[in-house]
Amino acid sequence: MAHELEVIARECGGESSYPPLLFVHGSCHAAWCWDEHFLPYFAVHGFDAYALSLRGHGESAGPGSLRWTSVTDYVADVEQVATGLPREPVVIGHSLGGFVVQKYLERHEAPGAVLVAPAPAVGMLAASTRMSRRDPLLSLRLLLSMEPYTMFATPERARRFLFSPDIDSETLHRHWSRLGRESFRSWVQMLTTHPDPERIRRTPILTLAGGDDRLIPESALRRTADLYGADLTFLPDTAHDIMLEQNWRQAAEQTLDWLHRTLTPA
Repeated sequence: MAHELEVIARECGGESSYPPLLFVHGSCHAAWCWDEHFLPYFAVHGFDAYALSLRGHGESAGPGSLRWTSVTDYVADVEQVATGLPREPVVIGHSLGGFVVQKYLERHEAPGAVLVAPAPAVGMLAASTRMSRRDPLLSLRLLLSMEPYTMFATPERARRFLFSPDIDSETLHRHWSRLGRESFRSWVQMLTTHPDPERIRRTPILTLAGGDDRLIPESALRRTADLYGADLTFLPDTAHDIMLEQNWRQAAEQTLDWLHRTLTPA
């Protein structure tokens, strides 16, 4: 069943020679996080760029309880938007969105994919266990409330998990104020569900990783890239929200270079 989904479009202003780019946000975010820098950047560089808000996020409708929305539901949202584009898109996903993209690629051969600090193919259980040891009280609050937003419920928590320590206060509060609730079911699925690498490695993939990511361990990102035969780029002095960091342009340039090397213009 199709739902009304928010899609932010930044088109290149002419007929692009390349497939469109479809961006998928991570936990507690929405399409706005890509429109801050990435959508206009890629539109200027000749790509039609689109970002959707998954159901229950941003301005998208959300049937039933967001808490019990599944990763399969989110994949259906990506499919709904992708089928409305003129060509099969390159899919680009961050964090939870990176996991959704991996599940999408099990069923679709995209011209390319970019996983930005993705929930790893080996699952988030190790990362979650590490967080529980470092902050058992916060982990307990998350479990009891069944609300992943608990991790980012204050600006300081958002700074701790998503951004570099030197982010200025005004920018931090502006981004934090736009974060929202997340599906507990999808969070649990990220812990234990493993995508099928045999199906996914059919697609050329770039993995972007932040050198200062405090949510996803470097070892898990390397393992994910190895499973898919993906290119892997580590960005030093970069935290989890790569697309919103001060050095976002470095990530965008690395992605643009990879797209030019990987895609065949029409």
